[in-house]
Amino acid sequence: SMSAHAIEFLQKWIDEEIQPPAQPAKVKEHAVELARECCAKAAAAGIPLEELQEEVGDIQDLVEAKLEDAVEASQAGGDEEPQS
Repeated sequence: SMSAHAIEFLQKWIDEEIQPPAQPAKVKEHAVELARECCAKAAAAGIPLEELQEEVGDIQDLVEAKLEDAVEASQAGGDEEPQS
């Protein structure tokens, strides 16, 4: 089905594209850019934005949440002193 295709596309895209931003403070700006990119790639793959949003809600919110997870994971895994 189309929505399964949309989900698959999104998961693959997230796996490939979501990296912790160099400046964690700029997660929001980064999310805006990535969401735009994601929508463009989806469109190129023949997946309408409505289709994606029907499945996962707002793309930008999703990307932002994934970026925040990536930032936390990268901070947790580093050799730095733990942040209190």
